[in-house]
Amino acid sequence: MADTDRRKGLTAYLLMAPAVLVLALFFVIPFYSLVAASLYEPGGSDKEGWEMTYHVGNYVDAVQDYWEPLWHAIAYSAAATLICLVLGYVLAYAIAFKSGRWKSLLLVLVIAPFFTSFLVRTLSWQLILADDGWIVDTFQFLHLLGDDGRLLGTHFAVVMGLAYNFLPFMVLPLFASIDKIDHRLIEASGDLYSNPVVGFFKVTWPLSLPGVVSGTLLTFIPAAGDYINAELLGSTETNVIGNVIQLQATDAGHPNTAAALSMILMVGILVMVLVYIRKAGTEELL
Repeated sequence: MADTDRRKGLTAYLLMAPAVLVLALFFVIPFYSLVAASLYEPGGSDKEGWEMTYHVGNYVDAVQDYWEPLWHAIAYSAAATLICLVLGYVLAYAIAFKSGRWKSLLLVLVIAPFFTSFLVRTLSWQLILADDGWIVDTFQFLHLLGDDGRLLGTHFAVVMGLAYNFLPFMVLPLFASIDKIDHRLIEASGDLYSNPVVGFFKVTWPLSLPGVVSGTLLTFIPAAGDYINAELLGSTETNVIGNVIQLQATDAGHPNTAAALSMILMVGILVMVLVYIRKAGTEELL
């Protein structure tokens, strides 16, 4: 019996070995390298190259010098997540409860943009928001923009690009959660003389909350690290922390600053995610 239990334990460890190896190669080692790079200091005793000095001041300098792009990244991703939540919830609800036999086709259409390159999808928004485009012309006709007003190169353009590119990440978890709701519960709320609005917030919304939390996380986290939308749709005034990290790691030749900013962004997002999940009352998602 003891030998059988020992073999089962050994088999479990052997089955885990590939996953542990992949995790070590593609997460633990790169993470260690990132932390180490963030503590390097240029120069050293021979004034050449880089030296490990455990210079924690890199983090302080990074925040002081680049707090504005960091704030932009958080604000843009939060705004895009909110837009995706509103649009995505309506779309997911319609697909789950109103689409009938077209449900599968509509789900395919939701993920269809993924068949096109992320870069191409973002570049298409340059045409949509161009100064001579129909959206700008319409906004000017409605006096929402001045005669010389523009949308491209603004905060609005960056947020719209993020919302469009990450909308499927919101819709799919919401659909999976809403589709599992027993429609009889919604009908029961009507039988108890609840109007549709009250019934939604008392029945549908609480039951779909796991999908809401999953969707907002899947949207907010990658959007916070994205810099393509800010690069192609924004301007120098809309730079996000991703732009700065890319510049510091390549052209500027300051990998320690890039690593410090990456760590700050990663830890900041992790803290916000933990607080958000606890406030939402869905700790089981962890």
